[in-house]
Amino acid sequence: MKLGVVFPQTEIGDDPDRVAVFATTAESLGYDHIIAYDHVLGASTKNRPDWQGPYTDKSMFHEVFVLYGYLAGLTETLELVTAVVILPQRQTALVAKQAASLDVISKGRFRLGIGTGWNPVEYEALNEDFTNRGRRSEEQIDVLRKLFAEDVISYDGQWHKITEAGLNPLPVNKHIPIWLGGMAPQVLNRVARLADGWFPFFNPELENQLESIREMAKENDRDPADIGFEVMVGLGNADEKQLDQLKKLQDMGVTHAAVVTMNVGLSADEHIDAIKRFWDAAHSITA
Repeated sequence: MKLGVVFPQTEIGDDPDRVAVFATTAESLGYDHIIAYDHVLGASTKNRPDWQGPYTDKSMFHEVFVLYGYLAGLTETLELVTAVVILPQRQTALVAKQAASLDVISKGRFRLGIGTGWNPVEYEALNEDFTNRGRRSEEQIDVLRKLFAEDVISYDGQWHKITEAGLNPLPVNKHIPIWLGGMAPQVLNRVARLADGWFPFFNPELENQLESIREMAKENDRDPADIGFEVMVGLGNADEKQLDQLKKLQDMGVTHAAVVTMNVGLSADEHIDAIKRFWDAAHSITA
């Protein structure tokens, strides 16, 4: 099982040197990958008294493609992962261009995690339709894969039209892994049919959900072994509880795990110390 870290978007601050140290420390320790969450805009709660979302305009988010363009030049082995880019609120061809460029400058170290999101405020501001985001994302995946693989494509779909055009440069291997986030039944079905991997939350039904995806993959003439699974785990005290959780995930066939250091009251610098402590406790289990 590969072990990664979640970039503490909302707590790392805006000092680029600290951002760099977090990533380079993770790489030097031996972590396999780094994960960044994505939000373009935060909603003000001033005139939204019933706001239920976990993030607001007070929540800092570095833009993921810009962030990883920066970190690609400062790291050599760390896989750069989005979990997840909210794909349907973005233009598909532009995401394809950004992803391909990032894959090239990182020498093939990019994994594109995508999701449909939960925040209609962002969709409104980015002039995209919130109501059809799930169905539209399937066509987006198809468009991305064709753009990644072919010099020139033509595409005439329900939501996309491309006439004899293509990306240059293409990704290193003419392919970028596309993983999905989300826990709804339709997402599990989409993972089994279309995705290279899935980011589930740890929950009591996880083992059954993984088996369900494997069975649906077989029904769609796919090898279940071709689908990866990554679960985010809490920092805790890097004690026996967290280590037991990692062991259970590994036994379930989870291929990747990443430690989350946010929301436990750490300062920006303490996040860096925390991933050191977690590595010391956990890496021998996942090796």
